[in-house]
Amino acid sequence: MPVMRTNSWIPSVFNDLFDTDFMPKANCTAPAINVKESDKAYTVEVAAPGMKKEDFNVHINDEGNLIIKMEQKNEKKEEDKNMRYLRREFSYSKFEQTLILPDDVKKEAISAKVEHGVLTVELPKLIEEKVKVSRQIDIA
Repeated sequence: MPVMRTNSWIPSVFNDLFDTDFMPKANCTAPAINVKESDKAYTVEVAAPGMKKEDFNVHINDEGNLIIKMEQKNEKKEEDKNMRYLRREFSYSKFEQTLILPDDVKKEAISAKVEHGVLTVELPKLIEEKVKVSRQIDIA
């Protein structure tokens, strides 16, 4: 029988983003987020096609939580001299996600990069040095 392992540090908000009594689900799409775990690190991947490094803000707040913010503004202006009007098209995307970090994350070594439309945040784990407990005991 397979055992399903859950991580309590990943909030249930990943299942139904913002679907609460205080904030019902809106007609918007949030970026897809993957969270992976290995022996050495946790990896958070955020789908962000078309976004650049400058569109992101990744930081740790006062409570030690990881905050990922994305914001992109596009403005296209076209002026048709024959019709004498100005047409504007605005495109605006904004997203913010807070992740409660597990205790075994080495917070000063967290890194992030954007590549091929994916923001990847590496959360290295603290490596516990195992102390050898075997020793010779002298008999008095």
